[in-house]
Amino acid sequence: MQNSEAMALTAALLAAAGDLTRRIDEGVAARGFEVRPSYGFAFTRLAPDGATVTDLAVHLGVTKQAASQLVDELVRKGYVERRPHPQDARARLIVLTERGWACARAAEGAAAEVVEAWVEVLGGEGEVRALRDGLLRIAPNGPVRPTW
Repeated sequence: MQNSEAMALTAALLAAAGDLTRRIDEGVAARGFEVRPSYGFAFTRLAPDGATVTDLAVHLGVTKQAASQLVDELVRKGYVERRPHPQDARARLIVLTERGWACARAAEGAAAEVVEAWVEVLGGEGEVRALRDGLLRIAPNGPVRPTW
């Protein structure tokens, strides 16, 4: 593949990722949740069993202080709560609340709408599955986090 083709593919993937994030964010907001894209990236680490602030910081690629500020914001908005850590008395476990789970379900619905539009653009579910399968071969384990 020539450099220009590689750059075109790179630009297309980055544009698709940005568009996907924006459209999910808009879909979640349309469902009545006040969110920022960083919330969804945090939720992917917090679901299903919670995480410490340190775990979240590593996942997001930010400082512990920045992750702590994000958790404070999520607590204020009712999306997460701090609980005693079951294995470490010094740590707190950050878990999604019912409101947080409802927001996560809203994001799943918004993502499904975006993918359904891709089905129409690409010409069928088989093409979207092939796209998914190819991308999973390239990046099988994520992480699902912003690239700041």
